[in-house]
Amino acid sequence: MCEPVYVQLIRGTAVMTTAPPTPPRTDAAAFVAALRRLKAWSGLSYRSLERRAADAGHSLPYSTAATMLGRERLPREELVAAFVAACGIRGSEAEAWLDARTDIACGPAPEAAAPTDAVSTGTAPVINAPVVAAPARTRSWRTRWTLAVAAALVTALLGGATASGAFTDDEEKVLETPASARL
Repeated sequence: MCEPVYVQLIRGTAVMTTAPPTPPRTDAAAFVAALRRLKAWSGLSYRSLERRAADAGHSLPYSTAATMLGRERLPREELVAAFVAACGIRGSEAEAWLDARTDIACGPAPEAAAPTDAVSTGTAPVINAPVVAAPARTRSWRTRWTLAVAAALVTALLGGATASGAFTDDEEKVLETPASARL
């Protein structure tokens, strides 16, 4: 079996290189460290990565790439896709990076039991998959903004109605005093 040969264009010159680093599936910090190694392997500056990502149809501002590699948090999927494409990784190797990112973010996919187990024992296969809680439902920023504006309007209307006396008794009590009785 032959090893693939990687050829990179560095400053217009074709250079034979080693294979690119492979993505780990352990944790976010190891994944970002592998992305740093991938940048070093590519030999490109942040500005060059930005241009190559644009050529590949992605958006990867150089400042975003620098921030992404300076943190230990897992980057968004579209940033990983743009970064990997800018570094020159294509096809199944690029999919491996995206799959590794998904595995870290969501946990590895549970493997199903082989169908031959059910036939040989005559019982239904038991799948021991970890229980994963569904993510909490979050509201979009637009919904939150609408609710905040509605609450502010209701507060303003109730405050205005209270200040105008709409919720107070308008009846006046007339006290009869000896002086008022003479009138």
